[in-house]
Amino acid sequence: MTEWTKSGWRAKPRIQMPAYTDQDALEAVEAKLSKYPPLVFAGEARRLKEELAAAARGEAFLLQGGDCAESFEQFTADGIRDTFKVMLQMAMVLTYGAKVPVVKVGRMAGQFAKPRSADTETVDGVELPSFRGDIINELDFTAEARIPNPEKMLQAYMQSAATLNLLRAFSTGGFADMHRVHSWTLGFAEGQGTAKYQDIATRIQDSIDFMAAAGITGGTTHEFSTVDFYTSHESLLLEYEEALTRLDSTSGNWLAGSGHMVWIGDRTRQPDGAHVDFASGVLNPIGLKCGPTTTAEDLKELIGKLNPENEEGRLTLIARFGAGKVAEHLPRLIAAVQEIDAKVLWVCDPMHGNTIKSSSGYKTRPFDMVLAEVREFFAVHKQHGTVPGGVHFEMTGQDVTECTGGVRAVSDEDLSSRYHTACDPRLNASQSLELAFLVAEELTALRQENLKAANG
Repeated sequence: MTEWTKSGWRAKPRIQMPAYTDQDALEAVEAKLSKYPPLVFAGEARRLKEELAAAARGEAFLLQGGDCAESFEQFTADGIRDTFKVMLQMAMVLTYGAKVPVVKVGRMAGQFAKPRSADTETVDGVELPSFRGDIINELDFTAEARIPNPEKMLQAYMQSAATLNLLRAFSTGGFADMHRVHSWTLGFAEGQGTAKYQDIATRIQDSIDFMAAAGITGGTTHEFSTVDFYTSHESLLLEYEEALTRLDSTSGNWLAGSGHMVWIGDRTRQPDGAHVDFASGVLNPIGLKCGPTTTAEDLKELIGKLNPENEEGRLTLIARFGAGKVAEHLPRLIAAVQEIDAKVLWVCDPMHGNTIKSSSGYKTRPFDMVLAEVREFFAVHKQHGTVPGGVHFEMTGQDVTECTGGVRAVSDEDLSSRYHTACDPRLNASQSLELAFLVAEELTALRQENLKAANG
């Protein structure tokens, strides 16, 4: 077997990657990035792997969420804060439902590149290369804007470093204190006027009050005033990934220094392709998107390449089938995993299989379809006795109108008012928290089923 190298992917078939026209400029950027500090560290990635292993065993639950694609133009401290805030709220609610720690992983500080369904797009008879994310080219529909520019990798790095700096400050500086987070959650529940939300929020408050009465408070206990927060992104632009790959002196293994967790998309999961080759050799936890075209044999081969040592916490399988299709596709993948006794974490991505074009012409995702896929995911795992270990959402802390439905009843006609995404539609803050309450109901029911089974 050939020894893995961080540049070995260059000899493999590559798709969904730009064809840079100025090789000298590209090499200059790669050389500069290779001298920059890594954005994350090996010890952090190893700690995340341990937490994901716990989620795979049902001893934790993964909440992974954030932007479809980060933007240079929309980059603000308030935007980072608002998404982080909503994820903390969601985690609070999920912790209540699951009664286990929630592993918090943001699609942040690196989620810039986007795969596209076609290499080109046509507007008013003019055909140009597709927009592939701010790290590659520009959204403006001009020939010049759509030329891949390697300099954009440097801007992506700087924005990612600034994002991580702020996230680390929020995680440890008191912003994440449990009492503060719950006051936000309680405000949402009361604002919706919905009894089920208020009931869960009240139960959480009762738990907090009990801990305070027992002398366990956020003001004196470090664990209740700080959180671990990790970053993740699709490992798509491999020139950027390779340039930030570093040798971990502790273990002698290679670290993808661009993010704590990286994943392979449904379009780039070819077993002999460049993206699988790169991910196979780094020590980070790896995610693998599994769609309707993923066969049992595909999955077995990919598991063999991405986790040959069958290491717990190493591989997360992110199922994305679409509402009404989970029962058709997920069982064969569960069976494939069981046949080879593979250790994996099962996660539901209810976003990517539920994208439609609205009557008003906007690409959207109906909230009811998102919720339906989550419920189907839990139902299938219940049938098979396997662990539904997490959820993966495209969401934002901003008050956008990109997905229809939810308690605020965003309609097709509302989409145009605050439709800010350059790629895929995201859940807004209200929809994200509403979904967390509903997932908490599923987790509570699952926990009660497990307790009942354990007690005979």
